[in-house]
Amino acid sequence: MSSPVPSEYADTLESIKRLVHQARYVAQRRVNTELLRLYWQIGATIIERQKTAPWGSKVLSRLSADLRTEFPGVKGFSPANLKYMRRFAEAWPDPDAIGQRPVGQLPWGHVIELLDKLEDSELREWYSAKDVAHGWSRPVLAHQIKTSLHTREGAAPSNFPHALERTDSELAQQITKDPFTLEFLAIDGDTAERRLEDRLVERIIDTLRELGPGFAFVGRQVHFDVEGDDFFVDLLFFHVEQLRYVVIELKTTKFDPRDAGQFGFYVALVEDRLRRPQHQPTVGMLLVADKNESVVRYALAGTTQPIAVSRYDLSPAEQAALPAEDALTRAVALELDDHTPE
Repeated sequence: MSSPVPSEYADTLESIKRLVHQARYVAQRRVNTELLRLYWQIGATIIERQKTAPWGSKVLSRLSADLRTEFPGVKGFSPANLKYMRRFAEAWPDPDAIGQRPVGQLPWGHVIELLDKLEDSELREWYSAKDVAHGWSRPVLAHQIKTSLHTREGAAPSNFPHALERTDSELAQQITKDPFTLEFLAIDGDTAERRLEDRLVERIIDTLRELGPGFAFVGRQVHFDVEGDDFFVDLLFFHVEQLRYVVIELKTTKFDPRDAGQFGFYVALVEDRLRRPQHQPTVGMLLVADKNESVVRYALAGTTQPIAVSRYDLSPAEQAALPAEDALTRAVALELDDHTPE
């Protein structure tokens, strides 16, 4: 006859599973760091030998073959990888940096991305730290470097310093970008704002990746009834790290000062109807096809709702597919003329 399972068994099992996962994670990190130390030491050795002898491609190919013969079960000794090891030691000449800097926590493939895509040592450190903090995959790291995240993050013009408390203003500013890169939308001709929203929702994983860490999708065309009048918020997100709602609206046209007032109304709706006492103030991010920085600054000064205005980048083909503002104006004028009584 089997013994009864203690009531605390399930909790104990979960606790032990967490310990195992944690130990495996720590072990993997240590193995990874030691691997990077090894690669650095090999690279540094090659650099030293090249100072006194002609260690060119032929010698590296010979070294690669000999190492693979000696260690048949070990990967990573290809001629190309040996060259990356040399570049690795050149980029981080301090051997202590491997254990003390963010790069020491990255997989080797990520280090290769940093070496291939960046020449500036400070930028390599910046992207290494971001990679470690947010757990990017290698493709995400490549995307962030390609789209110059370091110049876009926190760069959107906003009225946060005036509409929010100082410390909260600084936090909210961190989640903005200017411009946003939306090349993943793969839009076609006759694209309107509603279609852009469709694609953002369809490609929600890519959208969240571009928005940044901490964003969670709440809904699209979120309905509000204001004493019998219906209003719909285009895109609503929640930032789980900052505990705040973020209202996002897309415009296929250049920023117009009237956009700030209308958009501020939707931010105020979410703030009043959805925000809870434990939440930080709601903010809005208006994404436009183009903007005049001075016009944005004056427009935001005239609204009390916290709003940031960012431009979004599409591929040249996608940008060409967006209807131009004057084309929209002409289309509306023609429509009115067709329905005007004679």
